[in-house]
Amino acid sequence: MPSPIVEHPASRGAEPRLDGLAPAAMAHLQAAAHAIRDGAEDTARQALDAALALAPAHPELLRMLGILHARAQRHDEACAALQQAVAQWPDYALAHADLGNAQLAAGETAAAFASWQRACALAPRAPMPWFNLGRNLQLQGDTAAAIEALEQAHALAPDFLPALILLSDALVHAGRFDEAGTRYRAALALHPACGDAWRGLANIKTRPLPDADRERLATALRQPGLHATDRIAMGFALGKVCEDQGRYEQAFAALSQANAELRQLHPWNAGAFRAHAEAIAAASARLPPPANPQLGREVIFIVGLPRSGSTLFEQILAAHPEVEGASELPELEQVLGEESARRRQPLPQWIAAATADDWQRLGRRYLALTARWRRHKPRHTDKLPSNWLLAGVLGAMLPGARIVDARRDALEAGWSCYKQQFYRLPHFACTLTDIAAYIRDYERIMDAWQAAKPQRIRTQRYEALLADPEREIRALLAFCSLPFDSACLDYHHAKRSVRTASAAQVRQPLQRDTARASRYGALLDPLRFGLGLPTIG
Repeated sequence: MPSPIVEHPASRGAEPRLDGLAPAAMAHLQAAAHAIRDGAEDTARQALDAALALAPAHPELLRMLGILHARAQRHDEACAALQQAVAQWPDYALAHADLGNAQLAAGETAAAFASWQRACALAPRAPMPWFNLGRNLQLQGDTAAAIEALEQAHALAPDFLPALILLSDALVHAGRFDEAGTRYRAALALHPACGDAWRGLANIKTRPLPDADRERLATALRQPGLHATDRIAMGFALGKVCEDQGRYEQAFAALSQANAELRQLHPWNAGAFRAHAEAIAAASARLPPPANPQLGREVIFIVGLPRSGSTLFEQILAAHPEVEGASELPELEQVLGEESARRRQPLPQWIAAATADDWQRLGRRYLALTARWRRHKPRHTDKLPSNWLLAGVLGAMLPGARIVDARRDALEAGWSCYKQQFYRLPHFACTLTDIAAYIRDYERIMDAWQAAKPQRIRTQRYEALLADPEREIRALLAFCSLPFDSACLDYHHAKRSVRTASAAQVRQPLQRDTARASRYGALLDPLRFGLGLPTIG
């Protein structure tokens, strides 16, 4: 990090940054700020135009104009306005921080981090630049650097909950569970109904929550006026603590209530999803032969149902000296989303029209965006479970890539999904019947792809790994064209950031007693029925 630089007065507070603005211009600026907050873009632009007419090129007005453009997704215009602001006041920390946000949205990642680091250097005693830097380092997967920045933000603003929660999350990802637990507890001391803190504690899955937590959660959930997101997160945490204590009916009741509230906020449409999945599969059935069959051989995709062992399989592969574990990457969706925007058509409508050259261009774009994961090792994993939807597309876009389909007993996996709070919403896991429908769709489509393309898609079964770890690990490595390495047998010793809900579980040896569904008896009959399994009740 650069050494601190003397601050411009504008970086220290609300008043100095308004220097040089006449009262009329300040009134327009305040009106613009309120309009941006309320989402009234036209009103905000009129107010800013009026202010700029009175004070052309004033940095604070340009900063606000950049924020307005950013809110409207006009990223290039946002960057231009904010660059003008920092050109006027080169040591305006707040403008550098906002410029970093705009640059990241415009795809200028390196420039964005340079701007955030500049903001931290200009205002080293201000918590927000450190928080902004740490949050984005964490999103980029640089957990160690994120922890350093977030520790700075927390030290400067001990009562700022977002920094404390993100710091706790980053510590979990780094495997520092005792420290993370302490930080989550500190957040609860500030705000006993902090859903994110309860969510974090519940996600350290190898550590049972004590009975005192069950009582605290039950008491907190009875309080009126709770924010829905806090109440939902606490409901999932209550489900975990009840299961930890063998209170299975209470656990099921708490999880059912939390899932019902989550589904009410973001309803899932199983029929619409099935139609979407089948449209993608049908459009992907007859794609042109790839121009370069080896394109993408650097990548190992791990797909499947969440909570089916995908993080475990990634941890095994990441223990290999040739593989970097990159976790759940957004770049594949980003590249296809960019192409959909360019064509002005949703993905299923343009898949069949894309040429071999189009797919090669998109594959190279993905490889360019993910190049940072191959700086130290030649290959990387991409473990976003929902990428199973794109198994056919990947055959044309990255034909050299390998796809590992993580499979676990459907009843156990489905129940595990029901217990987990997901943040990509709407989500299929809020009802047992929707879970069953999703599993049927996923297995039907992936079974067809695997039968058609066994050389690039492997069905890797969790239970088979438990039964004979060395045999399965050798077969997995061979499928990925990797030489056997004994480090993969001791995967739990691998030093890496694990940014999923399984962060604690994959840092211990294989556990053979992970089945839980049988303890809930007939309560899971809707899931059994949907999966075509015998019911109990």
